[in-house]
Amino acid sequence: MNEKTLSVSVIIPTFNRGWILREAIESVRSQTYRNFEFIIVDDGSTDNTRDILEEFKEDIVVIRQANKGVSAARNKGVASSRGTLITFLDSDDLWKPEKLAVQVAFFVLNPETQICQTDEIWIRKGKRVNPKKCHQKPSGMIYVPSLSLCLVSPSAVMMKKDLFESVGGFDENLPACEDYDLWLRIGCRYPVPLIEQKLVIKRGGHDDQLSRSPGLDKYRIIALKKNLEIGNLTSSQYRKTVDKLKEKCRIYSDGCIKRGKEEKGNYFKNLGERFS
Repeated sequence: MNEKTLSVSVIIPTFNRGWILREAIESVRSQTYRNFEFIIVDDGSTDNTRDILEEFKEDIVVIRQANKGVSAARNKGVASSRGTLITFLDSDDLWKPEKLAVQVAFFVLNPETQICQTDEIWIRKGKRVNPKKCHQKPSGMIYVPSLSLCLVSPSAVMMKKDLFESVGGFDENLPACEDYDLWLRIGCRYPVPLIEQKLVIKRGGHDDQLSRSPGLDKYRIIALKKNLEIGNLTSSQYRKTVDKLKEKCRIYSDGCIKRGKEEKGNYFKNLGERFS
């Protein structure tokens, strides 16, 4: 594997992010590693996104589709890509100039690696914040620590395209927690090394952020259930997944019942018991 010839596909999915998209594009154009193709999937934007993409038409490949969600946009970008390695950038995040170079070098030195991620800087409503201890990224076999919450950032990942395709990509039926779901399917089988350099600026706190959507545990429960049913887990991973599913089902069920949604609450309560 040669660093100079290793090709990378950079994929940005975007929907009505004209107010911030230009900065994300510039952070990709500023990368010191130059052997990459740059794909932006416009997921049915109705704002000024088209005009912004026109400004960069010499440097990017634009794919337009009716609004289908971020998972469909990312999957479409990968399907159209030609790189050996793929990497994603959310349209509200930024990369440091050396991000691609550092990760490509890691793959060259560790050719057996399938996926890796870098550390990141968190910005919330324009101010830098320190992640809580529970959000600190693990390295290696991350499956069990990742059961509670998502510990891999799409903007920080680089992976082999073959890996992405072999696990089926992002689940387009999940409106949120689609990344949590994918990292569980990957993390139960492959280590995810952490490069301890803060090469991503992760910006949050704005109203259109998917992670601010209500009821996220519902989608985590769906992802846990699916992973149990796929059958790729070791016996230890299976037990710990069942424990986490029961815990999340109990909490979510109690919340439903308190809000008068007894039928829904009882469904999730019984779901947790199915995998005893």
